[in-house]
Amino acid sequence: FFVPYPAGPIVCASVRVTIMAPEVSLGSRRDEFQDRGFLLLKGFVSKDECESMKKRMKELVDGWDPQLETPAAFTTDSKQQTEMQGKSDYFLDSADRIHFFIEKSTADKDGKLKADQKKFEALNKVGHGLHVLDPVFRDYSQSSKISELVEELGWKDPVLPQSMYIFKQPLVGGEVTSHQDSSFLYTTPRPTCLGLWLALDKATTENGCLWARPGSHKEPVRRVFVRNPEHFDNDNKNAPQLVFEALDEGKDPAWQWEGKMPEGHEPPSQGLMDSGFCPLECEAGDLVVIHGQVDHLSLANTSNKPRETFQLHLVEGPAEGITWSPRNWLQYPLDKKFPSLSKKRKANVLKQL
Repeated sequence: FFVPYPAGPIVCASVRVTIMAPEVSLGSRRDEFQDRGFLLLKGFVSKDECESMKKRMKELVDGWDPQLETPAAFTTDSKQQTEMQGKSDYFLDSADRIHFFIEKSTADKDGKLKADQKKFEALNKVGHGLHVLDPVFRDYSQSSKISELVEELGWKDPVLPQSMYIFKQPLVGGEVTSHQDSSFLYTTPRPTCLGLWLALDKATTENGCLWARPGSHKEPVRRVFVRNPEHFDNDNKNAPQLVFEALDEGKDPAWQWEGKMPEGHEPPSQGLMDSGFCPLECEAGDLVVIHGQVDHLSLANTSNKPRETFQLHLVEGPAEGITWSPRNWLQYPLDKKFPSLSKKRKANVLKQL
């Protein structure tokens, strides 16, 4: 069954967004996902599990000394993304590590955290190997509830390249511009990315909840964020390490907001709704499942309320004939494989122990 969208939140004018309770039948969840490109699953984890992840992140931040490194500022604005992430070894080396990324407004002219800035309040995100290195986040990432959900939605050999803890800090948490996750985690011969967005706090239109455009997963991937051959192959160290490359001729109407915010996105966000985006408001413990080709974004958090999330991104693995693009920004060391979420593969590993 479907649980109707509760009274109060903005409802997209063009489509009825549904919220699904945990006991919704398998077929209904899969059908909804295939139709809309996303799911909003209520109570996927308990409030205690959310608090456990938030507590663990505080411990990690307490143990981080920003003066020992230059933590890259993070942004999703197209004009600045290749400048900030595209010229940062710290970003490029974060694939299987735990690195800390700050809001651009909290960095000094040398890229260091400003001396008067509290480090926790400066953070934009922590990534991208929490699911590999930290036991609290690894336990959730490798849990049966994750693997069963992914299998239910049709993934046969899911592997997990990336995890991120996003802070969306009160008052300073920046917007995330419209994008498709498959642009950053690209596979061939077909895109297979799936995002799992877990709300650790209540997320509303007031503090920067997700907005998604239903049905946009049926559109192709428009561009990819890749390692720049000019830098890596031609040894031009003045060229950015990472660049965007278009995969089509730029005629898709969605290009008007790709890597940007749709016109009129500012609250009350009528421009977002006119462009087909719908707000996905969550309670702590709710999970948003996002197809890799769905256009989604979030507004800045101008409230005094936190909006922390833990996010996983997975793709199909080689057993399904899928290849992780060697040009993706995220690459593990050659002898290291992405963790598997396949129940069959996990069982085989256990038999060998």
